[in-house]
Amino acid sequence: MIVQERLRCPSIEAAVCAAMDKLVGAYSLVISSPTKLIAARDPHGFRPLCMGRSRDGMVVFASESCALDAVGAEFERDLLPGEVLTVDSTGIRSDRSHCGKAQPSLCVFEFIYFARPDSVIDGCSVCLARNRAGAFLAQEHPVEADVVIGVPDSGLDAALGYAAQSGIPYALGFTKNKYIGRTFISPTQEMRENGVNIKLNPIRSVVEGKRVVLIDDSIVRGTTCRRTIELLRRAGAREIHMRVSAPPFVNACFYGTDIDDEEKLIANHHSVEEIARIIGVDSLGYLSLENAMRLAGDEARGFCTACFGGGYPTQIPKSREKDKFQQKIHAPKSL
Repeated sequence: MIVQERLRCPSIEAAVCAAMDKLVGAYSLVISSPTKLIAARDPHGFRPLCMGRSRDGMVVFASESCALDAVGAEFERDLLPGEVLTVDSTGIRSDRSHCGKAQPSLCVFEFIYFARPDSVIDGCSVCLARNRAGAFLAQEHPVEADVVIGVPDSGLDAALGYAAQSGIPYALGFTKNKYIGRTFISPTQEMRENGVNIKLNPIRSVVEGKRVVLIDDSIVRGTTCRRTIELLRRAGAREIHMRVSAPPFVNACFYGTDIDDEEKLIANHHSVEEIARIIGVDSLGYLSLENAMRLAGDEARGFCTACFGGGYPTQIPKSREKDKFQQKIHAPKSL
């Protein structure tokens, strides 16, 4: 689309802006030409994008601020939803003609799961957001227990927040194989379940004979967390009370999160009590949608919560095919 628009536009940045008039959905782009570096964030701001500067003055763009730290660059600011920044030999130019054209809808799952805890997104610390999620869970779903543990990695900060709010001691309940990636995006159920067995191992001395509060970031299909709970039972946990730092998934996502179609989401077919029995826990509690909207500490902040039943910010595709691993790839006939 940008190439087509460039045939009619006076510059590459103008072509990017013209393409944005036609693009609908989630994107953060960094585009290079022989003389320019261009960054663009969609008008909803579904995904993060930030700018920094290296010690020698070079401009750096990244999805998360932690990437700037890794290359020794200093964070300067987040791009606004809809903003286009052009960097060339004359300096930096900002085009904000698309800003304000859509309701800001940052994906709340960035704070719950996707982003690294050492990142800051749109002015909010991811680590602090997850701490808040745990504190909210302790307020919404208190329980008598001996220890709070988290499922590595995204459940750990929420577990710390739950422990601090509840007064129940926190401990490291699992050791993690750092060479196994995120299991919920594996293409088959068998691969997801086998990945859990390789990825996590409970620390028996922490959980044996204990009433355990287990904090995880989400439940999608229910099968992966059931394997995690089986590991804790085999390690001798006396009771397991699971708390989830996200609301139940009830809708598919069309904005970059691999949330499956509605028919495969366990929350669409079972009550909370039924899910607790299916996954094998003594009690189960989810974060409320109301408190999910407060994770960034600013109730006026715009979040996309479509997967949690908050409504889609854009029109969604008529085709509801979600299994990208089974889709055939068709080469385009022409530009």
